[in-house]
Amino acid sequence: MLKRRCIICAKDIQMITGKSERYAHYLIQKMKAFFKKENHQFITVREFSEFSGITLEEIREYLY
Repeated sequence: MLKRRCIICAKDIQMITGKSERYAHYLIQKMKAFFKKENHQFITVREFSEFSGITLEEIREYLY
């Protein structure tokens, strides 16, 4: 059974976007505000896809 991650981290965003790690952390904070999440909660791959406009298939090519 293939296990896939459902959480995206700053390093993943950095790799996908080509931006700095600092910018990736900034994006995570913007997404948490957009989705009304608390600081301890995670951002999912699906939420990142919705927020960025990048399809899930394109994101999964980088993550798996």
